Amino acid sequence: MSLHTNLQGRLRNTHLPKSHGLHPVFETVVNSIHAIEEKGNLPKGQVVLEILRDSQLSLAFDSESHPKDIEGFIIEDNGIGFNDTNMQSFETLDSDHKIEKGGRGVGRLLWLKAFDYVEINSSFEDSKGNLRFRAITFDAQNGVKSRVTTDNSITDIRTLVRLKGFDKKYKDSALKSVDSIAHALLEHCLWYFVRPEGIPIIKIKDADIIINLNDLYDTYMHESAYGETITIKDRNFDLTHIKFRASSSKKHSLALCAASRLVIEEGISGKIPGLYGRISDARGEFVYSCYVASQYLDDRVRSERTAFDIAEDVDGLFSGTEISLKDIREGVLKSSRKYLQDYLEENMEAGRNRVNKFISEKAPRYRPIIPHIGEEELAIDPKISDKDLELHLHKHLAEVERKLLEQGHEIMSSFDGDFDDYKERLSTYLRTAEDIKKSDLANYVSHRRVILDLLERSIQKTEMGQYVREDIIHELIMPMRRDSNDMLFDSYNLWLVDERLTFHNYLASDKTLKAMPITGDRSNKEPDLCALNVYDNPILISDKKTLPLASITVIEIKRPMRNDAGTGEEKYPIEQAIGYLNRIRKGQVKTATGRPIPNSEDIPGYCYVISDLTNSIIERCKIFDLTVASDHMGYFGFHKEFKAYIEVISYDKLVKAAKERNKAFFDKLGLPTS
Repeated sequence: MSLHTNLQGRLRNTHLPKSHGLHPVFETVVNSIHAIEEKGNLPKGQVVLEILRDSQLSLAFDSESHPKDIEGFIIEDNGIGFNDTNMQSFETLDSDHKIEKGGRGVGRLLWLKAFDYVEINSSFEDSKGNLRFRAITFDAQNGVKSRVTTDNSITDIRTLVRLKGFDKKYKDSALKSVDSIAHALLEHCLWYFVRPEGIPIIKIKDADIIINLNDLYDTYMHESAYGETITIKDRNFDLTHIKFRASSSKKHSLALCAASRLVIEEGISGKIPGLYGRISDARGEFVYSCYVASQYLDDRVRSERTAFDIAEDVDGLFSGTEISLKDIREGVLKSSRKYLQDYLEENMEAGRNRVNKFISEKAPRYRPIIPHIGEEELAIDPKISDKDLELHLHKHLAEVERKLLEQGHEIMSSFDGDFDDYKERLSTYLRTAEDIKKSDLANYVSHRRVILDLLERSIQKTEMGQYVREDIIHELIMPMRRDSNDMLFDSYNLWLVDERLTFHNYLASDKTLKAMPITGDRSNKEPDLCALNVYDNPILISDKKTLPLASITVIEIKRPMRNDAGTGEEKYPIEQAIGYLNRIRKGQVKTATGRPIPNSEDIPGYCYVISDLTNSIIERCKIFDLTVASDHMGYFGFHKEFKAYIEVISYDKLVKAAKERNKAFFDKLGLPTS
C-alpha cells in the first residue's frame, strides 16, 4: 500500500521561526556547496547569492542604512546540477539521498515557508555524457513541475535557484543590508571555511555591490582555528576554537552545529571568569567563539535545523547516561576556559580590582564576606555598573547568610558525641557569623555616609542657580506622609539631627494632627498650610518607646537660603514648631497605643528648626532670646513660657556635626570624610 503526501499539510507542520527567514536561503547556499563537492570541482567551484530588491524607484529614505525591501534571492552554482538522481531526491520528501552530508530531505519545504514560488534552471550531464537542461517550478498549490530539454547552446553545468515572493512575516524580521547578510551567511557556513577540505568561492551580490565571503573570512579571522575533541558521557564532541578580529560585530559565543551547519548560537560572556568585552593576545584584541559538532547533535537536530531534540537538563533515572544541553554547555565551557586561560588573567585582575574599589569606596559592608566568595565569582566584568555589582555581591551575601542559617540548625541538632568535630564546626560557624555581623555594621555606617553625601549636595545651588525645595531634604530625613506604624527602622535618618531621636515611641511625617494617634487635637494642621511649602510640616517624636510619652520633639525644616521669615505661626518656623507643640499638648497627649498621659500640658518639648541662618532667621532667633552657638552656625535656648528647648541648626552645621559624630566609624571603614 502506497502512502500519499499532502504538501500543504506538511508545510503547516513544518516549523520555521519568524527570526529565521534567511535560513532557507543559507541552506540553499549549503546545497550548492554540496553540489560542487559532488561534482569534484571544489577548487574551481563558485556560488553566487544575489539579493533581489523592490524594483520601484528609489525613495528619499533609501540609503545604506535603509535599503529597499528584499523581494527574493537568486543562488547560482557550478555544481553537479539537477541530474536524474538529484531530481528524484528532490521529488521525494524526507529523502536520504544526502544523509551522509546531514541532509534531511525537507529543505525545499522551508523554501515555501518563507517564499511563495521557486524556479530552478539547471544544466547537467546525463548518464550518456550529454548536456541537458531542466526547468523546475515549485509552489504550495501545484507542487513540483519539471521539464527536460536538450539545448546545444549549453557549454557548462550550472544551476540557478530563484526564490520569489518573500513572505512579509519573515521579510520584516530578516536582516536587510548586504553587509549584515554576508556576515550571517559566513557564520552559518563557517565550518566549511575552517575544515581542511576548504570551500568554493562564495559571493554575495546586491545591485553593483559584490562581497567575496572568502575575503570576508580572511578579514574576520584573527588567526587559524584550533580543534580538539572532548568526551561527554562516552560521546565525542568536536570543538573548533575560533578567534575573530575585534572589529567584527560578533560577541563571545558557543555555537552548536549539526550536519556542518550552525543550528544554535548563544552568548557566553560572563559564563567564563574574565570573558568580558574584548580579550587580547600578542596579535591584538579578538572575540572568541567555539563551534561544536558531534554525531550526537547530528542525530538529534530537528528536520528544520533550527533546534535540537535535547532536554535542557536531565534528572532522575537517565541523568547518568542521557546528555543534556546543560551537560554539553558545561563540558564545552570547561575546554574553552582552558583554551583561553592565558588571555583572561588581565580581565580577571581588572574585575577583582573593580570589586575592591567598589567595596572600599561605596560598599564596605561586603568586605567581611569576600573570603566566603569564590575567586571566580569575584572575576566580574570591569565595566559593570555599580547597581549590577551591588546586586551581584548582595546575592552572595544572601547565600552566605542562608548557609550560615543552615549550618546553625545542623550544629544545634546533630551532635553525635564527637566533641572535637563539634567544636571545630561550631568555631567555623561562629567565624562566619562574626563576618556577617561585621557586614551588617559596615552597611549601617556606609549608609550614613551616602545620606550625608546626598544631604550635602542637596543644600548646594543647582546648575540653574537655585536651591532645592524642602521636600527633597525632608525625604532624606524621613519619607513624607508616613508614620512609624508603616515604616521600617532603617527607612529614616533622624540621626542627622540628633542620635537620640532614633529611639521613639511614635513617629509621624507630614500628617495632619487629627490623624496622629498620640493627640486628640482635631485640627487639620499639617505641613505648611501654604501649598508651596509642604515641607514646613513637622516630624513628631517621643523619646521613649515603651513608657508613656515623656517628651515631644518637633522638627521644622525650611528651604535652603530661604529669607522670607516673618511673624506669626503661619510664616516663621519657630512659631510653627511651638504652635504644633501646643496643639498636641492641649489635645490630651496619649501613647501610641491610645493610653492617656496625665498632665500632658506640662510635657517638655524640643523644637528643632533646620534652616540656613538668613537675616530674617537671625532676627527671629534674637527676638526669642536664643543664644548663638560658639561656632556661629546655630542658635539655642530654653523658653520658659512654652516649656520648650529650641534649637535652630544651619544646614552647614547639620552636615558638619553629623560628619564629626560619625568620623571615627568612617575612618575605620576607610570612607573619605572630606
